[in-house]
Amino acid sequence: MRLTKHHGLGNDFLVLFDDQTLPTHDYAALAVALCDRRRGVGADGLLVGVTAAPAGAHLGMVLHNADGSRAEISGNGIRCLAQAWARRERVERGTVRIATDAGLREIAFEPGDGPDRIVASVPMGLVTPLDPPPGWDALGAHPDRPALHVSVGNPHSVVACDDVRAVDLAALGATVPSVNLEIVEPGPEPAAVTMRVHERGAGITEACGSGACAVAHAAARWGFVAAGTVEITVHMDGGSAKVRLGDDGSATLIGPSTYVADIDVAPRGSTART
Repeated sequence: MRLTKHHGLGNDFLVLFDDQTLPTHDYAALAVALCDRRRGVGADGLLVGVTAAPAGAHLGMVLHNADGSRAEISGNGIRCLAQAWARRERVERGTVRIATDAGLREIAFEPGDGPDRIVASVPMGLVTPLDPPPGWDALGAHPDRPALHVSVGNPHSVVACDDVRAVDLAALGATVPSVNLEIVEPGPEPAAVTMRVHERGAGITEACGSGACAVAHAAARWGFVAAGTVEITVHMDGGSAKVRLGDDGSATLIGPSTYVADIDVAPRGSTART
């Protein structure tokens, strides 16, 4: 079984195309086994490139988090899958249409600042309101502190804070496990915010692309950036991405993907080599 590993700002994924002979098609169980950082290869999630794509798409995307749960979309993950497809097709720049559980996305990509790096732009769709997730009241957020619950194809709760480093994010994230939880503070630049994230099914990760879109949307709404700002830099533990906000409530994510390695896994999953 041949996989590749990629990361988007430290948010790392294993990519598997489904047109090879596989020991199992139980992708949820495979994700749990392979993504384990001590007993497997290690990653935040497993991306399956579905080669029998629906009409209008180059391929489909199935994403399982490290705990085996299925996610609708990932802003970092879809860039990683786009890079894996580009390497497979030997394409340096262009566009690829990927069908996700959240709908069709067209990713434009070009070479980045190294041989194993691309920069990709992903229209992530509309940012739409959601009800608070189960357990929200137990989170204990101060009622005067800004909070926003939105979908970017997947669920997010964004909470403003004074210092993202002073928050026990692991404890807060465990309180609302059904949602991606982002905490955000303004700056340090005028058109920028700083966030940390606890992701559904993976825990604290170094970056979250859809979360960056949710945070940028909230920052514009809360006045964390100047009125009329259309492109916001979102600083995360693993690096920075840009989010371009549309007048219609949409968000476009712009950031890198880095290829890490090819990985061969024996049929029983007993050995792996890069």
